[in-house]
Amino acid sequence: MTDTKDTVKSKSTLNVGSFATGFTLVAFILVTAYLGIRMSITGHGPFSNQHEFAVSFVWGILVAYLVALWRFKIRMLALVVLPVAACLLLYAFQMGTEVEPLVPALQNNLLLTVHVGFAILAYGAACVSFGAAVLYLLYPKLKLKTPRETFDEMGYKAAVVTFPLLTIMILLGALWAKTAWGRYWGFDPKETAALVTWLLYGAFLHARVARGWRGTKSAWLLIIGFAAVLFAYFGNHFFGGLHSYG
Repeated sequence: MTDTKDTVKSKSTLNVGSFATGFTLVAFILVTAYLGIRMSITGHGPFSNQHEFAVSFVWGILVAYLVALWRFKIRMLALVVLPVAACLLLYAFQMGTEVEPLVPALQNNLLLTVHVGFAILAYGAACVSFGAAVLYLLYPKLKLKTPRETFDEMGYKAAVVTFPLLTIMILLGALWAKTAWGRYWGFDPKETAALVTWLLYGAFLHARVARGWRGTKSAWLLIIGFAAVLFAYFGNHFFGGLHSYG
């Protein structure tokens, strides 16, 4: 009798997990289609204002989550990552959705697309590392079959992806700044926040490789790193600067 109950429970969990994965795939397709439509209308990447960047941020999170799901086969990650994506999507539609001409500083299609493109991929990977870190810390309270060390390893590998993407984002941003404003770096609030974020992920990787930090210390560093990502994204609301485009 007990075996039968366990089998039914296992099948039920599998069905719920499969439904959630299917729902995520549909959401990814819809977000991709929405961004594609805006690109066809505007003639440039969907990164010119807070609404477009927020939806693109969601797209980056979904990409990173689906890659992590394919790599690690751990659906539990969705409990942390997808609520972040949902909150960002709600935020996106609180912003103006109107299609407007690019401000002069953004009128460089190539640099606009690649600079912000690397940013959303980096932010998506950072969200996955954050999700893995949260699950690692909550592990004693959760009934999971996955070994706890798997979440530690997942967080590390996502950070390994995040750091070089952030590096490329900052370098491309410097080139864009030179084109738009005549200088490579000016310690604009968003530039400074991006630099701090980059340093935090660099510190995490250094602590991991050189000092062998794992477990709780490692998880908290990843949570702080993602908090810095969110600050870099939302910071222009509070501090303004040259990156405030609406």
